[in-house]
Amino acid sequence: MRFWTVFLSLVAVSLTASTAENDRVNVLWIVSDDLGPELGCYGYEGVVTPNLDRLASEGVRFTRAFSASPVCSSSRTSFITGKYQTSIGGFHHRTRLIKPLPEPIKPVTELFREAGYFVTNATASAELEKHGKTDYNFEFDAREMFDGTDWRDRAEGQPFFSQVQIFQPHRPFETSEKSGDGLAIPPFYPDHPVTRKDWADYLASIELLDEKVGIILDRLEADGLADSTVVFFFGDHGRPHVRGKQWLYEGGIHTPLIVRWPGKLAAGTVREGMVSLIDLAPTSLAAAGIALPNWFDGIDLLAPGFQGHDRIFAARDRCGDAPDRIRAVRTERWKYIRNFEPQRSYSQYSGYKKLQYPVLTLMAVMHQQGRLSGPREGWFADSRPEEELYDLEKDPWEMHNLATDPAQADTLARLRGELETWIEDTGDQGAEPEGDAAYLEALMTEKRGYYERSMKRRKLDPGLSDRAYLEWWKKELGLK
Repeated sequence: MRFWTVFLSLVAVSLTASTAENDRVNVLWIVSDDLGPELGCYGYEGVVTPNLDRLASEGVRFTRAFSASPVCSSSRTSFITGKYQTSIGGFHHRTRLIKPLPEPIKPVTELFREAGYFVTNATASAELEKHGKTDYNFEFDAREMFDGTDWRDRAEGQPFFSQVQIFQPHRPFETSEKSGDGLAIPPFYPDHPVTRKDWADYLASIELLDEKVGIILDRLEADGLADSTVVFFFGDHGRPHVRGKQWLYEGGIHTPLIVRWPGKLAAGTVREGMVSLIDLAPTSLAAAGIALPNWFDGIDLLAPGFQGHDRIFAARDRCGDAPDRIRAVRTERWKYIRNFEPQRSYSQYSGYKKLQYPVLTLMAVMHQQGRLSGPREGWFADSRPEEELYDLEKDPWEMHNLATDPAQADTLARLRGELETWIEDTGDQGAEPEGDAAYLEALMTEKRGYYERSMKRRKLDPGLSDRAYLEWWKKELGLK
């Protein structure tokens, strides 16, 4: 009799443990490259995104989510660690790697693995066979960060943390049959056929992104995992356009964020509070019931009572062959930007943008022709102001800098002080020199050489004038 009592007790314990393991929520990050909030569910007209619209209708849509950096590698470094990239040294875009991450910082993937999760990273497809983008500014061993590419390879009953990376709408864009006429485009851009066609191609890329999201969600459903998986969809930073990517204006850091968690989050909810992508790591761990380390800069944005951050901070540093240091703080109403290197033009040379941004070339030609005015013309000035201040309620496109307006002196001083406090409190390393002059010259030569070789592969002479280059772009875009 005692044997059967012990046996049944062991069976009960085993079943309880198995049930608890099977009850552990899976976590899926669907990460898009270079995405602004130009989605149907965000109210943008002119783009068709049924899969993302459905995801939003089944979950929570955050209207004001921001990246900590406006470029891939430093943003990804921040949200995979839950730390500001400036506080751990991973802030220069692909030009300086942390060797290794400072103790006790770990990527969230490692924390999930330590908790018994199967961790994967894949490129979006029906098969999930290829390894997905990482682009972190620190050295890592992929064997320690990931167990594979497909959640189907996990042990029976094992929960998973998976990332699926989607290239779109990163440049080069998909080609649209549409001209872009009638679309709402940011007012900073010249209303010109080149602008409209480039924007139409951007939207076509978003529609391809949406198709890939549908494939992943359908696969999750087919595997019977939709109800046991919390899905996070977001862009790694803002849109890849002039004054967007690589800049701290809304276009560079504002990205969609949608979270679906069946049975936990009310479907069709909209949250207006400000959140940061550095919140993703702690939020995901908290959803899985894993204790949060005390070194996170981010917080659990799904915690009861959380209504959003009062302040959002972001930083931009070197982007390839374009060195810079810019910091920003955003409140509900105001955006304050500090240019630590005001001697640099907004339009300083960037091989990446020279190769990829037709509207930048268009604006350069219009500047040469004297056809730009206001902030558009200021983009080509030899220098820029040390401080910028924008009233986002009255000026959502950040066209009118109020930093020198006496009526806003108190607001300017307050936000300047808050940014300085953040720089000190988080140990912002951006003021540290990158290296000696010889190192920097070699770096610039290497980066520029890469883009010049890329131009030549596209049968484009790097030495072409802006006007000749614009004619090439018109042909590329299918314009007469």
